[in-house]
Amino acid sequence: MTAPQSPAIRNIAIIAHVDHGKTTLVDGMFRQSGLFREGQSVDERLMDNLDLERERGITIAAKNCAIYWRDTKINIIDTPGHADFGGEVERGLSMADGAILLVDASEGPLPQTRFVLNKALKNGLKLVVVINKIDRDDARPDEVLDEIYSLLIDLDATDEQLEIPLLYAIGRDGVAMTEPGEKGKNLHQLLDMIVDEIPAPDAAPEAAFQMLVSDLSYSDFLGRLAIGKVVNGSVSARDSMTCIYEDGSLHPLKVSKLQMYHGPGLAEASSAHAGDIVVLSGIDDVHIGDTITTGQTPQALPRIRVDEPTVFMKFCKNTSPFAGKDGKFVQPSKIRERLVKESLLNVSMQLEEPEDRESFIVKGRGEFQMAILLETMRREGFELCVGRPQVIYRYENGRTLEPIENLFIDCDEAYSGMVTEKLMKKKGLLNRLEHGNNGRVRIEFSVPARTLLGFRDEFLTDTRGTGIMNTYFAGYEPFRGAYASRGTGSLVSDRSGYAVAFALSNLEARGKLFINPGDAVYEGMIIGEHSRDADLNVNPCKTKQLTNVRAAGKDDAITLEPVLPMTIEKAIHFIRDDEMVEVTPKVIRIRKTVLAASKRKGSEKRGAA
Repeated sequence: MTAPQSPAIRNIAIIAHVDHGKTTLVDGMFRQSGLFREGQSVDERLMDNLDLERERGITIAAKNCAIYWRDTKINIIDTPGHADFGGEVERGLSMADGAILLVDASEGPLPQTRFVLNKALKNGLKLVVVINKIDRDDARPDEVLDEIYSLLIDLDATDEQLEIPLLYAIGRDGVAMTEPGEKGKNLHQLLDMIVDEIPAPDAAPEAAFQMLVSDLSYSDFLGRLAIGKVVNGSVSARDSMTCIYEDGSLHPLKVSKLQMYHGPGLAEASSAHAGDIVVLSGIDDVHIGDTITTGQTPQALPRIRVDEPTVFMKFCKNTSPFAGKDGKFVQPSKIRERLVKESLLNVSMQLEEPEDRESFIVKGRGEFQMAILLETMRREGFELCVGRPQVIYRYENGRTLEPIENLFIDCDEAYSGMVTEKLMKKKGLLNRLEHGNNGRVRIEFSVPARTLLGFRDEFLTDTRGTGIMNTYFAGYEPFRGAYASRGTGSLVSDRSGYAVAFALSNLEARGKLFINPGDAVYEGMIIGEHSRDADLNVNPCKTKQLTNVRAAGKDDAITLEPVLPMTIEKAIHFIRDDEMVEVTPKVIRIRKTVLAASKRKGSEKRGAA
């Protein structure tokens, strides 16, 4: 299929918190714009095309698609709703001229919405507000609208940006209306509002061609793909182009194919004009933020700038006795190659290589971003070990500064005291507390990022799974003091073998187990959480003493507590500085960095001295 040439264009990003209905709304826009024929079988959540996105119900990577409405091409940029994927947000917003702010009618604007909205306002994007899910029993559209205005004012929106067109919607049913009490029929009002309210791209059609590379992808058939918006001028597929690197050097390019978005896929085009979002194929050496141009006097566009990373983790090859049994890629060179590729595709990640060449420091926005990277690599067949996530400190005028998060808690009143007490111990400062009409409270804290590592699982346990916790990065502040990361120790296997039910039944009194009978173990592998603040070396392979004397209870069945499957997030939240997570395609294990018990004792004595 060939895309129509040079139609009127609108480039919009969709801003929404996780689970506020963004991807479902885009599905409705696809169907009602005439993209699919009547009766055509179409999958739900088309834009969530990664396996991890479908499993978790979140958007991880910014993606593009295009629909046509009233002879206007609408390029839709689906941005992630999680602050850990802020690099994806900045890349997506660099291609947009306006944004749809989608907010849940019950939950209101949440911290991740604030993070992305702040970026959109700084880029000067025109907003259209959609209050979604107004059919919820606990919907409060009037209060949510007030919260949206308060948020815009708090983010220093201009008077023009405060003049926001407003719609109410039920994204699941594919309807939008101007008043909450109306009965909507379709999304035509939303599509009309995009065409009427969002400005056309501000470009100079007669100037020399300039395109800012906002994203990179790869095709097995076409090679590397450079994705970006045509800022000025026009270009044909056969034109000779030049890439301007970050250092200002010029590099000639040969493009094999020019494509543009049509629906969720791509359509070949013979030319592209100012405002189009295009995909150039066959370009080998290009990076996000580079400018691709034509003409005799090439000029670079302002590069994409992202916030600095706040967390780092150490990646290294798997050194356990089970290394190489599950993975296809186990060598440090293969791990390095994959991490270099990730740092090129994801502008918010940085890679540092220590002198030993056996380990790598990966910097990013948060531990959730790191967990997604590890899960992706695991599914690709990589086998590796990673250390505990640690925050990145800054040092200014002799002072240590640490990253601070604004933490928003929504929980039942019965749990608020316990949650507040724990956060105070984590060096948190209480900023605001509001009591709702439904027996829930909303609490806002300022908390060091290092003390929040691993807190989400603890919080969900304390609130019996009913609490909601969201954060966004607030900046750097002076160090608030030391904090003990974990009040419990580890149960460490003292030998290799297979776990036995008899041994595990005796160990249950010592703490919480991570393994089941029959699981393979090795010396230094952590098999559970000790109930006391000290590590304990144990024998999970111990069998029952056999004797020819009959005893009471000899034939009693052994019943063990069920063990929850280990996940990457749970593992990296649990470990201490002297522990690591072993990640393989089949198994996730926790281990000591130094496996031999005798060597661990020696290192502890040297550390104490």
